[in-house]
Amino acid sequence: MEKNVKISILCDLYGKLLTEKQYEFINDYYNNDLSLSEIAQNNEITRQAVRDIIKKGEKKLFEYEEKLLFMKRMLKQEKKIEQVLSELTKIQRESSDEQVAVVLEHIKKELNCLV
Repeated sequence: MEKNVKISILCDLYGKLLTEKQYEFINDYYNNDLSLSEIAQNNEITRQAVRDIIKKGEKKLFEYEEKLLFMKRMLKQEKKIEQVLSELTKIQRESSDEQVAVVLEHIKKELNCLV
């Protein structure tokens, strides 16, 4: 997985555990696509200070994930749901019973809500 995507997901999961500035700067940098210079200018600090705050925040996010494993479990769960959906679609295509097809469609809709 690309680093930017990984940090964005980690920020969603653990962002509230960071300092307000770390969260704000990481969110601006990774999710709002602002440059270090833009963030520095908006906050009237140096570009280097912004970079340092972001790096410390990133380090914290990876430490939280290493200990809590929420992202790993979430991605694993999504993969399992996708596998189940694939199997249900296969059964639905191969089944001739209309009642089974209706039940399978309902199950697929419920699982899609979890992804």
